[in-house]
Amino acid sequence: MAWDEWEQLKASAAERQSTQMQLNQLPEEDRPNTGTAPGDLEVSQKDLAAIGDEAFKLYGDLDKKARPEQIHTAAFDIDQQGFALGKALQHVSNRWARQLGSLMDACALISNHMEFSKKVHGEDDTRIQRHVSSIETLDKGFDESYAPPGEPNKVYGPKDKD
Repeated sequence: MAWDEWEQLKASAAERQSTQMQLNQLPEEDRPNTGTAPGDLEVSQKDLAAIGDEAFKLYGDLDKKARPEQIHTAAFDIDQQGFALGKALQHVSNRWARQLGSLMDACALISNHMEFSKKVHGEDDTRIQRHVSSIETLDKGFDESYAPPGEPNKVYGPKDKD
């Protein structure tokens, strides 16, 4: 591609762009996070814990109430009696068991991830708090109130050392 051709393509693209619609942001009334900048995500430790707890409860409920063992038994009995429905019911039961396993795995993953997120973000908060407080301590060392007695306004440099 020649340089002139490249410049021509760029100019053509620039002309077309002015006629296209461009969406910069959602209107204020359509923003779900009013009070925060667009795109900001806010979550608290309480929110993460609640989500993790609900996923854990759902896992437990599914484990207790949604297991297809009785369907397996009924399908076997129906099949033994010579009814074709037994094999069909067994197929549905097997499919249900696989889907249930996937759903329970997802619940466990969500619960574990919320616990992990809570722990990691708590550690991040502590680390940031320590870092900020150490900066504040360092800043105090440069404050004039920490100057040696008798010379509160004197700035010490390499030539001024005693």
